[in-house]
Amino acid sequence: MTFRLVRAAAAVLLSTVALAACGTSGGGDQTAEGPTRTVKHAMGETKVPETPRRVVVLDTDKLDSMVSLGLSPVGAAQASQNQAWPKYLGSALDATKPVGTLQAPNLEAIAALKPDLILGSKFRQEQFYDKLSRIAPTVFTEKVGTTWKENFLLDAESVGKKAQAEKLLADYQSRARSLGGSEAVKVSIIRFMPGKIRMYGPESFSGIVVGDAGFGRPEPQQLNGAADRRFGELSQENLPQADGDVLFYTAYGDQAAQDQAAVTAGPLWKNLPVVKDKRAHNVDDETWMTGIGVTAAGKILDDLEKYAKP
Repeated sequence: MTFRLVRAAAAVLLSTVALAACGTSGGGDQTAEGPTRTVKHAMGETKVPETPRRVVVLDTDKLDSMVSLGLSPVGAAQASQNQAWPKYLGSALDATKPVGTLQAPNLEAIAALKPDLILGSKFRQEQFYDKLSRIAPTVFTEKVGTTWKENFLLDAESVGKKAQAEKLLADYQSRARSLGGSEAVKVSIIRFMPGKIRMYGPESFSGIVVGDAGFGRPEPQQLNGAADRRFGELSQENLPQADGDVLFYTAYGDQAAQDQAAVTAGPLWKNLPVVKDKRAHNVDDETWMTGIGVTAAGKILDDLEKYAKP
């Protein structure tokens, strides 16, 4: 019996040592292998590999960033468990492994992929930063959405492709201006969430793209005086605030799609002038809401050119 206990204790000790080794694989911030560059970010400064080859990303904007730059991350966090990768990014993520969710990344799954760089956001994953940094060099952006262009440039700098990112952003800005949008054309942006409706303001990702293209926004959706001008709640009784010259609406997930179907079948929706004029368009939630990157922004410009261009 004593011999068995000794064997069990030894097994536990070996398991603990192995887990500790796994937790430090990749060298952490201070021991990145080969030539390195120092990147300043939301959590300080990190030495990253000159050319990272195994990148794990922990937010949806970074999926767009990597694919836009011609890269495929080895692992990525999902918005929710078992959620599919964004369809608009095509086959670039076919080999990407899930590593938990945005709010709860799976550290063991991340370590198992032996990344040489981890990209995340302080807004969502600040509490995990120290542990992530012991797995591999880790770079965090500060916020999500409102600073999507700055985030893209930081992500690109981290993987050694900042010049390419600057060119992609310049091309996006040039195309947005070329649409010739008018402030007189008020573009409404509505999103159905499970059990609620949101209207999106000028500091949301899609709101920024609409503004870059030169379009105006309905007064209620300016969210003037609000502490957070990304989005505001919209009750069914206040549905007229969804009106505009053009309306784009999306749904996040199956339950929200059911809610959307119920609302859009009702009289309050059908009586909106923009709906009566057949200027309301159901668009892709992945590009308008969760993409938060230059490729998704280009897809929004496609919709604006098709439905809102004067």
